[in-house]
Amino acid sequence: MAPVMVVTDSTANIPENLLKDLPIRIIPLQLIWGDQILRDGVDISPTEFYRQLREAEILPTTSQATPEEFKKMYNELLEQGYEILSIHISSKLSGTLDSAVQAKKALAHKPIELIDSESTSMAMGFQVLAAARVAAMGASLHDCKAVAEKARSQTGVYFALETLEFLKRGGRIGGAAAFLGTVLNLKPLLELRDGRIESVDKVRTFSKTLERLLDLVEEKLADNPGPVRLCVIHGDSPAEARQLLEGALHRFSSSLITDAEISDVSPVIGTHAGPGALGLAFMVGM
Repeated sequence: MAPVMVVTDSTANIPENLLKDLPIRIIPLQLIWGDQILRDGVDISPTEFYRQLREAEILPTTSQATPEEFKKMYNELLEQGYEILSIHISSKLSGTLDSAVQAKKALAHKPIELIDSESTSMAMGFQVLAAARVAAMGASLHDCKAVAEKARSQTGVYFALETLEFLKRGGRIGGAAAFLGTVLNLKPLLELRDGRIESVDKVRTFSKTLERLLDLVEEKLADNPGPVRLCVIHGDSPAEARQLLEGALHRFSSSLITDAEISDVSPVIGTHAGPGALGLAFMVGM
């Protein structure tokens, strides 16, 4: 049986320590900044991105990887003897999956399976990691896909933004549009639901933001007993991220938590979320 390689894109935001020894390849999305085209996480790091973003007169835009880039990566992996499971950012947020679909069509009858994560950041990252862990143990492409699909139903992410302006400008605002024009200093709380950004609540202070994020995750976990994997994601807010993770570790039973990580929001996601974004991604029962 051929080994399986899991392909994902750079919006997964998977911490480096979790990638170690797993069969995962990451295709970078693109950041377009003036006359520069930068590969997400390759040509520009989150630290450099947020530093430049705060000082920029011209704001960046983003673009998915092209079908040719997917085809090149798929061909390389196929030539190395791999079968491929490709898991990508929600098709309702990006055209990335469509590029993967076009590449697969060009490689007809090759062992390539595609999954719409219906999410992004570490809510997608947990799906990728779940599939890669069983792939590393020799699971078939069919079984890896089944694990990823189960993980998709067990993952989620809630997040707070400093402003909705970046989402609005990038056209990804979705159900969060309900919060446009609300009172200043109210922080919108959002979630990824069925592949779209949807509004959940709005809070006035940072401390209440942390508590409400934890409340929302706790409600999800109450219906799904079992091990919990957590990852705080942030856009240039490391101190706040540590505070949220500490709150999560205090709130939830340590005997259930198998992963507790902090991850930077990548430049491509940060273009739409803006600086100061803070979220909590989770996977339960796996």
